Amino acid sequence: MNEPQNMPSLSEAQMEIMNIVWDQPETTLGEIWRELGPKRNIARNTIQTLLTRLVDKGWLEYRAEGKVFHYRAAVPRESTMQHVVSRLVETAFNGSAEGLVMALLDGQELKEDEVDRIRALIENARRSPQ
Repeated sequence: MNEPQNMPSLSEAQMEIMNIVWDQPETTLGEIWRELGPKRNIARNTIQTLLTRLVDKGWLEYRAEGKVFHYRAAVPRESTMQHVVSRLVETAFNGSAEGLVMALLDGQELKEDEVDRIRALIENARRSPQ
């Protein structure tokens, strides 16, 4: 699989498509359109263009079965999310993870189980070697 730091950036619409693709081993244009269509007013042809660009950029791979193309991710979701968040921290928060967390939590009400999971993540990060 490819690594996201070596890949061209994803637009918002391309990221939405990648999220659909990452949720399944393979998917088709029709399946993506059925899932994305109700959320966003987007034409089937537009999704086809986005899929073609994602293949050209190396984000997706496909196999043809007759006239139907089956798409699968060429880049793992986890490393992509880590890369996207790292870029966001560097550019929007001047390298401050604290700034990102503060922006995320400002004005949010957290459930007790969310607080517990966040504390556990902080403790794990504190214990891990730098």
